[in-house]
Amino acid sequence: MRILWVLPYLPWPTSSGGKTRQFHLLRSLAAAGHRITLLVQSKTPLDEATRQALQPLLEQLIVMPRRALRSPTTLLAVAASPLPMLASINGHAQALSQRFAELLEEQWDVVQIEHSYSFQPYEQALQLAAQPFVLTEHNVESALGGATYDRFPAWLKPLVRLDQWRYRRWERRVMSQAARVVAVTEADARVLSEIVGRPVPVVVNGVDAARYAQVSPAYASNRLLFIGNYEYPPNVDAVEWAMDEVMPSVWQARPDARITIAGYALPESWRQRWPDARIDWHGFVPDLTALQEQAAVFFAPLRQGGGSKLKVLEAMAAGLPVVTTAQGVSGLAVVAGIEYDGGEDAAALAAAVLRQLADPGAAERMGAAGRAYVARAHDWSVAASQLLAVYQAVNGSGRAVCE
Repeated sequence: MRILWVLPYLPWPTSSGGKTRQFHLLRSLAAAGHRITLLVQSKTPLDEATRQALQPLLEQLIVMPRRALRSPTTLLAVAASPLPMLASINGHAQALSQRFAELLEEQWDVVQIEHSYSFQPYEQALQLAAQPFVLTEHNVESALGGATYDRFPAWLKPLVRLDQWRYRRWERRVMSQAARVVAVTEADARVLSEIVGRPVPVVVNGVDAARYAQVSPAYASNRLLFIGNYEYPPNVDAVEWAMDEVMPSVWQARPDARITIAGYALPESWRQRWPDARIDWHGFVPDLTALQEQAAVFFAPLRQGGGSKLKVLEAMAAGLPVVTTAQGVSGLAVVAGIEYDGGEDAAALAAAVLRQLADPGAAERMGAAGRAYVARAHDWSVAASQLLAVYQAVNGSGRAVCE
């Protein structure tokens, strides 16, 4: 198949769940022989390492710059546009719209667009060309704003409610035009199907299960691990909650426990805010397996967010027992006490952490159960097959698209 894939960020380095998903799906489709042109609007320039990672997967890589967040155009759009804030930040890009329109003069089997907030520059060209497209939503964006909006001052709350209303209206507008809307979890698919008025297929988040199968965690190490992209507010909230309310209880019972917190855009202020020698701070780590092999438990105290969490899937694939909330395992068919441990408040999470640290043998058994679940249900080959089934339905050709 000839695929035009449209993204609002470069999918390399894989510093977030969204980027990891894009890269591995692109790699899986390319390995199956599909010919992909990737059009990216990026806030960061294309460097040589990124080019070398992506170019072998693609027929063509086109990177268009996104204007600065504080540019006059963006500030005016956010203030005056009927679009929601995220759509304004990523929209009103004339050069991108023109390049996309030129690409639509060619023949494509599938046009794949990621995230409704990225859609505005493509809407007119798609309508003029009568080009069907597939839209993937990684979250229900209109319901996701809590972690971001909670950080706004009280006097901005009326604007927050207005923006949430605008996003709900924007979702309906974008999804009504898509040939297929794709979700990443069954729960999101149910919500999105109510918005769009028809069934919404699921393409799960995945893991390179064979790679993580080589990891051997240190179940007796007394070390917890959390990894996240801290441009994403739910991950910031998770760390702040853990440090302020959960870890003090853990350390009261187990003063020898340690925690590693790693990931892209780690705030420097955290080192001063929690100056405890038992906390190891890392920035972006390209290869997670080294940190996973030093850890006994993956601790993900997530209260907000959407979709399914790649960091949780990767930890399970590595054989780490996961201590988390219901939000942390949203979209996963796992059972508390078997594939993961956890709770919904700070006391329950601290108790779950202490259970796992107290019994390395039980922690290893839980890690093995999680690893088996991920290998069965969330390998990237599973996700790629689901996506290809969506493409075949859109094509309506009845022919196999992947041998």
